[in-house]
Amino acid sequence: MSEPAASVEINDALFCQQHLKEVCADCSFDGREENDAFFGFDPIDRESLEVPTSSPNKEGAYQCKKHSSTTCNQCFGWKKQLTRARAAAKKAGKKAGPTSNLLA
Repeated sequence: MSEPAASVEINDALFCQQHLKEVCADCSFDGREENDAFFGFDPIDRESLEVPTSSPNKEGAYQCKKHSSTTCNQCFGWKKQLTRARAAAKKAGKKAGPTSNLLA
């Protein structure tokens, strides 16, 4: 049995620690279901969130390169990005339900 992929939290959303991806085939990581639930959404098959260029600060919290902020709503506005991704998924006819089996 393989160990779960290590994750990192960036402004309340989870991403694979190594590649900073919400869905990472290399790490067998899919944080969509957890991120949807945290932000008050039911899980849905949708495109993954994209992390802008970021790096950890002295305390280890990730900050955007553009604004040097760990809570930048412009770069890390996940709820707004999730709302857009969910609308696009619904428009494309994707169904609600668990997303953990989508890494194939």
